[in-house]
Amino acid sequence: MRANCSSSSACPVNSSEEELPVGPEVQGNLEVVFTVVSSVMMGLLMFSLGCSVDFRKLWAHIKRPWGIAVGLLCQFGLMPLTAYLLAISFSLKPAQAIAVLVMGCCPGGTISNIFTFWVDGDMDLSITMTTCSTVAALGMMPLCLYIYTFSWNLEQNLTIPYQNIGITLVCLTIPVAFGIYVNYRWPKQSKIILKIGAIVGGVLLLVVAVAGVVLAKGSWNSDITLLTISFIFPLIGHVAGFLLALLTHQSWQRCRTISLETGAQNIQMCVTMLQLSFTAKQLVQMLSFPLAYGLFQLLDGFLIVAAYKMYKKRLKNEHRKRDTGCAEGCHKKKSSSPKETGAFLELNEEVAITPGPSVAVDLHTALEPSSHITSCT
Repeated sequence: MRANCSSSSACPVNSSEEELPVGPEVQGNLEVVFTVVSSVMMGLLMFSLGCSVDFRKLWAHIKRPWGIAVGLLCQFGLMPLTAYLLAISFSLKPAQAIAVLVMGCCPGGTISNIFTFWVDGDMDLSITMTTCSTVAALGMMPLCLYIYTFSWNLEQNLTIPYQNIGITLVCLTIPVAFGIYVNYRWPKQSKIILKIGAIVGGVLLLVVAVAGVVLAKGSWNSDITLLTISFIFPLIGHVAGFLLALLTHQSWQRCRTISLETGAQNIQMCVTMLQLSFTAKQLVQMLSFPLAYGLFQLLDGFLIVAAYKMYKKRLKNEHRKRDTGCAEGCHKKKSSSPKETGAFLELNEEVAITPGPSVAVDLHTALEPSSHITSCT
């Protein structure tokens, strides 16, 4: 099907549309890379990450869904608006503008779950947000696309990949359910599975990134403007999600989680929707954006993880030095162990200051370090 902008003055893309050569291997290669490999990766990752989920905490998020609500607001409020403003600001060609908007309207991707695990985020909230955003995409994707393309006067409606959304939900919920069950029945073994899954997940992310570049080389073009947008778009999502979570008084742990969930989009769903809606000639101008976005969101995620690990290491070193000085000056028995410093770093982050009718929280107790960490007086 063909979807073009008319001559409406509200359309940000009324410039002359240049035709690019068609890559003959685009559809076959993308189907292999983004359908088969991504589905297998999703299932394995979600099973291993499901082993970190505590059902009681998961149910607590569902009963008091303030964190989920903030995440959905970021996902289907901030991201589509950001995509629309970027398309307007950079005066993209019609096909490219629609590709950017479709990416902004997609739900969160599972890549955010593994990055959340690496930055000690709230895994229960992360997996719940990914599931809820995928379910909400059944209605929010067509709604957001209708709102933001209404002034563009598209000749035909875009095709929403409902089958792909259903497959995503199956690959997401079933492995997570098995992981939660394993964590409930065999908690010690689940920790081993979680560690292995985190390592394997990182390797698979790199393999998919490299395979996407090599196999889909026919769909790349040298449009610097599109590459620039694909670089700044996920960064805007991460920053905006963090700030909104901070403004709604979420804990630092939840702020990190919501930030990663906002910037990480479901690349496979975006590619599938573009393939269902446009011709091969139009896809040549479109597919480079989701591919570049996927690579840059991987790069951003690794940079965020590296920055957090450096910050965490610096805090532990400072606390270790402070405990050593305390032991020498106050004649304590011995300084804290690595486990104690890890407990100090977290500072009981699970306690969040959330809006709405909630039970009063003792902030002094919530921010107080663990009792077994001594301090000088």
